[in-house]
Amino acid sequence: MPAMNGVILIHKEKAFTSFDVVAVVRRLTGQKKVGHTGTLDPNATGVLPVLLGTATKAQDIIPCHDKKYRADFRFGVATDTLDIWGEVIEQKPSNVTADEIEKALRCFRGEIEQLPPMYSAVSVGGKRLYQYAREGREVERRPRTVTVYELELLSFDESTQSGTLDIYCSNGTYIRTIIDDLARSLGTVGVMTDLVRYEACGYPLEACMTLDELRQRIDSGDSSFLHSVESIFMTYDEVVVSDKQAHRFVNGNPLDVVRTPLRDRAEDKKIFRVKDRQGAFLSLGIIDGEVLKLYKHF
Repeated sequence: MPAMNGVILIHKEKAFTSFDVVAVVRRLTGQKKVGHTGTLDPNATGVLPVLLGTATKAQDIIPCHDKKYRADFRFGVATDTLDIWGEVIEQKPSNVTADEIEKALRCFRGEIEQLPPMYSAVSVGGKRLYQYAREGREVERRPRTVTVYELELLSFDESTQSGTLDIYCSNGTYIRTIIDDLARSLGTVGVMTDLVRYEACGYPLEACMTLDELRQRIDSGDSSFLHSVESIFMTYDEVVVSDKQAHRFVNGNPLDVVRTPLRDRAEDKKIFRVKDRQGAFLSLGIIDGEVLKLYKHF
């Protein structure tokens, strides 16, 4: 296939790691530069934006890392991985009510401190935590501050002590940890039994396709599945410049703000999507004093 620059929205299925998905996309598209916007656990499903070509330059500057999840859980059992796929390390009688959960959830909204689980990709001393865990070692971890914007109990069956949570949170939030901490705050233990990421980086699950669907569309010669590089940055305002300014700008020359439509909204260090008069996305620009400078070119 010809060179591809943009985003493919993959509905990651169970048993695939995020690395597996990248490897399959690389093979199917023939592209060398392929990455993703954020790891999704092997047993989780849902939105995994995959970056191709020049879009991989966006990995470190994606403006919206917030994510939305739907998570199933069960109280009364704990595992070493904090989910149902781990080894059971504790069982405890549980008689929690839905009302008690609703009250306890108040403490898990807003900015909270989380201790990363041992079975996670966080690096400590040059190694991933899951590598230590597989060696049977537990190492000291530092709590991280994350933000939970919304946290709702969608359902709870008191007879089975199982339910479903809806979570809207910042990047780096561990849903398994929320469930484990929630259970312990209620005097019991708990595990995550299923996880679906239904929105990431502003992309909804409904817009995604499975790897099999991607394969079928590529085989049929259909490349309409590729989203533009610009789609990653839609949370930024846009500015349209003249043809002469566009030529100067993409060649690294700053533009005087007063000579652009930004003269009335030139907030220092603010980032914009810079486009030409034909509507083509040129690059990202950033206000630096009295000029608009090239921030990242794709």
